[in-house]
Amino acid sequence: MTDDEILAVIEDVARDHGLWEGALTPELRLIEDLELDSLKALTLAVEVENALRVCLDPEIEGKIVTVGDLVAMVRRELEN
Repeated sequence: MTDDEILAVIEDVARDHGLWEGALTPELRLIEDLELDSLKALTLAVEVENALRVCLDPEIEGKIVTVGDLVAMVRRELEN
């Protein structure tokens, strides 16, 4: 799965759960730009895990700052 395909899934999840309406780009920050609080960020992470059937490392989840960070983390999990 390519980064663009992962990004498209994240965008669909964000839209489906009312977390973001516009196009997502890798440089968008989850808290500052998307204005996700901790609950919304957790919802995004869990729903992305469900959609792509991956399990993100909880210790690394706290280090996700941008959409690109989330894409990279998902890609690593898909490759493992």
